[in-house]
Amino acid sequence: MLLLGLTGSIATGKSTVSSLLSKPPYSLPVIDADLIARRVVEPGTAGYNAIVKHFLSTTPDLLLPDATPKGRPLNRPALGRRVFGSGPERERDRKVLNSIVHPAVRQEMYKQMVWAYLRGSWAVVLDVPLLFESGWERYCGTILVVGVTDPKIQIQRLRARDEHLSEEDAVNRVKSQGDVREKAERCLRRGAGRGVVVWNDKGKEELERDIQRVMEGVRGASPWWWSTLLWASPPLAALAATISWWRMRKVQLAWEDEKKREKSKL
Repeated sequence: MLLLGLTGSIATGKSTVSSLLSKPPYSLPVIDADLIARRVVEPGTAGYNAIVKHFLSTTPDLLLPDATPKGRPLNRPALGRRVFGSGPERERDRKVLNSIVHPAVRQEMYKQMVWAYLRGSWAVVLDVPLLFESGWERYCGTILVVGVTDPKIQIQRLRARDEHLSEEDAVNRVKSQGDVREKAERCLRRGAGRGVVVWNDKGKEELERDIQRVMEGVRGASPWWWSTLLWASPPLAALAATISWWRMRKVQLAWEDEKKREKSKL
């Protein structure tokens, strides 16, 4: 089973692509890290309790006033203002939040991947906004980055979608997810067929055509007979996954080493 990593940055069109891939003619199972991240911090969960314990004293509006049977839900915009942006305090709080949410998200993603494999899916989409930053890239046979060439487009789309965000809030959220153009470069370093970039600067129709072209190539590189063989032989599937993981880990480490050398020269 192919792990197709889908990433980009906020307001670049990643969710639109995820929706396209979940419907015919693709009908792929989608593991949405953002959706899972919301579920693991719902009232009553261990993640919710940890967030409240750490952030409530410094974020008075952390909880919404309307209570559910399990407690008051998180005020996500307030939490976002607390952790997004620059500065040592926000960076520290963002790391704390990630340390609470990420392990729970990973556990649920692993469960859904196993279930997709058992159902015989030829591929599963891993919809992860911070795919590179969280280390998921080495697990993916192919990565698709959805980007825009100008950050101003992201900010305009984000504010149109989330009207409660100020200009500063929108800029901080875009910056917090890194430069999507760098993600595109990193993706293409994986090589032909293993890293694909779609630039979503125009309309939905052009995006749909680009996705159709990309998926024809992805499916051609993973024919039905190979997918069936991997499903029928778990040891072969494990071997193929290990070889892919090792190759992509080398690419990941080479990129990280290059960035470290660049920083050391500054």
